[in-house]
Amino acid sequence: MTTDCNRCPLRKLPAFVEFNRNDLSFMQKFKSGELTIDPKTPLLMEGSNSPQLFTSLRGMGLRYKTLEDGQRQVINFVFPGDFIGMQAAVMGEMCHSVEATTSMTLCVFNRSEFWNFFKENPERAFDLTWLSAVEEHFLGEALTSIGQRTAMQAMSWAFVRIFLRGQSLGMVENAVMPLPYKQQDIADALGLSLVHTNKTLAKLRDLQLASWSDGVLQINDLEALAEIAHTSSDPLPERPLI
Repeated sequence: MTTDCNRCPLRKLPAFVEFNRNDLSFMQKFKSGELTIDPKTPLLMEGSNSPQLFTSLRGMGLRYKTLEDGQRQVINFVFPGDFIGMQAAVMGEMCHSVEATTSMTLCVFNRSEFWNFFKENPERAFDLTWLSAVEEHFLGEALTSIGQRTAMQAMSWAFVRIFLRGQSLGMVENAVMPLPYKQQDIADALGLSLVHTNKTLAKLRDLQLASWSDGVLQINDLEALAEIAHTSSDPLPERPLI
């Protein structure tokens, strides 16, 4: 059964700005259905021109670019509540690929209604602009990690960002959250070799700051990790939910 926007489980989470009644009514009309996909399923492919846009209702995924020689650069990780496919809606085609890491349930929106979305509800359209600005800021931070942070600093930064996002989504309990990715995914995201990634994870574990194994991330000292990464451990601001 399709989840009614009035009963959306994401709306209760501290990550998101509260909907007003008009927003709920508008989003219910904009939503055309739901899609459930299995792990490893490609959702959007680089260069594709998808007729649909998505929001992750449940599950996690990856955004990445692939070079001609097959090497992959992970751009970021998809969490519940993330809006997916705006590049194709604005630019005509995707500039990166999106793949499910876990089973995912996605809210589906028709791309043909995207411009009506902007015309009929400018406040919601501004929310999309805000999300794009946040994404640009994140990519700047990620590029800084790849280019200027040491492996220890970059890994600490990644874990702080992931953990803060998990906290806002109610995924953290007793300093533990699910992180169902592979070491290669983190290595690709941070521009590290798999060997260097493994050694850095071991150092963090030996220092009793953080550990990650069997798809579970445990953070023992978030402030210390943030200090290593030269970043903030403050809670993330509320974000719009599309």
